[in-house]
Amino acid sequence: MGKSWRIGLAAALMLSGAARAALPQDQKAHEAALDAQVSSDEQMAWLKTMTSEPNNVGSPHDKANAEFILARFKEFGWDAHIESFQVLYPTPISTTVELVTPERIRLGGQEPPVAGDATSGNTATALPPYVAYQGDGDVTAPVVYVNYGMPADYDALARRGIDVKGKIAIARYGVGWRGLKPKLAQDHGAIGCIIYSDPADDGYGAGDPWPKGPTRPPHGVQRGSVQELPIRPGDPLTPDVGATAAAKRLTRAQAETILKIPVLPMAYADAQQILSRLDGPVAPGNWRGGLPITYHIGGGSAVRLHLAVKSDWSMKTVYDVIAMLHGSRYPDEWVIRGNHHDGWVFGAEDPLSGNVAMLSEAKGLGALYRSGWRPLRTIVYASWDGEEPGLLGSTEWAEEHAAELKRKGVIYINTDGNGRGNLQAEGIQTFQHLINAVAADVQDPETGVTAAKRVRAKVLSRAYEYGDRDPEVASAEGGADFPIGPLGSGSDYTAFLHHLGVPALNIGYGGEAESGGVYHSIYDSYDHFTRFDDPGLKYGAALSKTVGRLVLRIADADTVPQRFGDFATTVERYLREVKQLEETRRTQDRLREKMMREGDFRAAMDPLKPIGPPEALAPTPYVELAVLENAVDRLKASANGYDAAYSDKSSGLTPERRDRLNAMLRDIDQLLILPQGLPFRPWYRYLVTAPGRFTGYGAKTLPGVREAIEERRFADAATFARLTAAALDAYSGRLDAARRLLEEK
Repeated sequence: MGKSWRIGLAAALMLSGAARAALPQDQKAHEAALDAQVSSDEQMAWLKTMTSEPNNVGSPHDKANAEFILARFKEFGWDAHIESFQVLYPTPISTTVELVTPERIRLGGQEPPVAGDATSGNTATALPPYVAYQGDGDVTAPVVYVNYGMPADYDALARRGIDVKGKIAIARYGVGWRGLKPKLAQDHGAIGCIIYSDPADDGYGAGDPWPKGPTRPPHGVQRGSVQELPIRPGDPLTPDVGATAAAKRLTRAQAETILKIPVLPMAYADAQQILSRLDGPVAPGNWRGGLPITYHIGGGSAVRLHLAVKSDWSMKTVYDVIAMLHGSRYPDEWVIRGNHHDGWVFGAEDPLSGNVAMLSEAKGLGALYRSGWRPLRTIVYASWDGEEPGLLGSTEWAEEHAAELKRKGVIYINTDGNGRGNLQAEGIQTFQHLINAVAADVQDPETGVTAAKRVRAKVLSRAYEYGDRDPEVASAEGGADFPIGPLGSGSDYTAFLHHLGVPALNIGYGGEAESGGVYHSIYDSYDHFTRFDDPGLKYGAALSKTVGRLVLRIADADTVPQRFGDFATTVERYLREVKQLEETRRTQDRLREKMMREGDFRAAMDPLKPIGPPEALAPTPYVELAVLENAVDRLKASANGYDAAYSDKSSGLTPERRDRLNAMLRDIDQLLILPQGLPFRPWYRYLVTAPGRFTGYGAKTLPGVREAIEERRFADAATFARLTAAALDAYSGRLDAARRLLEEK
């Protein structure tokens, strides 16, 4: 579902050789044995099998792939089973999009096959282009072009005296998460919504279309989910509990994460038929895409569109494959690693390129296990189903096993597709140093240098070419560990971190793959992937070696390898950003008030193209953040104190004290969970990072405070400064206790 190029998921990692610590000889041997089992050719064979038929939830091949994965785990020596859940998952019975005026033109339908893509004609069992969890309906109305359909776009429409009430909004993909576009249209009174892919973003504006090149062809359509993930993911009818057969369910009318209006995705060839006929004002310059037309906003009666969607709202079964290697010393501490196996159609890049890499890891770990090695901690591998429509399989499993995961979960490591390029990661920064060390031991398959050096070179090259002087450059020049990014949402780590407080990482290679133009279409195929995204699956092997090392080093460490000073430094940076946001808002508010008072907006307006002034808003006050500043200062002192004590004292720990230390730190991130949750979305409980209410996938850091300032809920900002500070103080207190344990005589 989520991809770094779409949602700003991880910044690239620069990883320093200076950060490496010497590995024990047996650890080196285990990692070498893991590498020996990783085969790109084998991954290609698995990928071809798993992408041979459509893999949407409820399809025969989706279940067949779950059974194929289960068989591989058992073949590799794992204790494995399928755990299933029954979820509400709508599939289209019929979809209709047609121009009614100024002329009748039928639009939409299944994407056509293309030469050179062997499976693109294999769509007999594929669902047509659609978006999951829209609201069925049959509407005919005028059309308004709303650009990307984000809040600022509706502000721009309001200043021009145009609204979407009673109309059908047409928005282009990009900038914000897909599901926000119809939700905001619905909130503004629209009765239907179209989301189309503009060729400027991922079609011929970016390169030659498939099959000549990698980008989206004229009739390629991006499917997806419009479930209200910012409220919560998972089955809409069973909030907070696993969707088992016995679960108590809401009615569909009671489900708050399902939209109320009909929505469909569209190819740019069809969108051009609509947009080229719109009247009304010419769209602002930054609203104009790559179609060979003049972009108008519309809103009048010149163009009327008929939009209808009818769905089968029945329950479907999702099949999670769960596999274990049981730990020898800490069997009740779980190192969990996952990737999903369902796709919108064939799903070669998203998600199966990540799933076959995970199978290679499982093969290597299984071979070690059969040779007599036993991990200290239990290793749990999961191939999730139902990720695409709403993180269904992982969320339902996490909710069903919530109490057990809170007791046992050490970390959740996620991948979600893979490709050529640099190592990318985001997650909890206590594992930042570990990721740096691992990447310094993995070779980039195309350049022969380490993944660490490759990213360092990429960052420095960007600085040279573009004069970029951001903090990444300072890290690259200074040889320090590179910071990993925060986690928002859009993939299967969501329930583990944001709902339960189990630390999570999201890992992948990318930045040079060219899958964006076929994302969520029938053209995300084996042929496209092996030609443009990762020929020979060399980076698939690199991903296996990277994540396999992370799993091994965490599972076999005497104490989970974390460095808390990195987390404290990151939280301090988040607080600086919030303070800068507050000051920037005050400056903007003062300027807006002055310009409105002195008539500057009216004076600047082109009288022939009238635009009203922005909405008058209350000025941003000084929010009381001192309590949060004090908590961050304490966190830095406590984290650095613990790290120093661990470095100095850990080698002399008795087994009894080691066990006490591990128990003390295993659930420390759960101290950052707020039981009542974040405003407007109590399912999300983690106070340091969360998916934004109006970003969907993209992360908001210190979200209770940051979003309250952004949304001018200033009393909430002060309240969440106190709540976040209290959670950080509890975290610091746990670190202080751990330091005292280390210093015991």
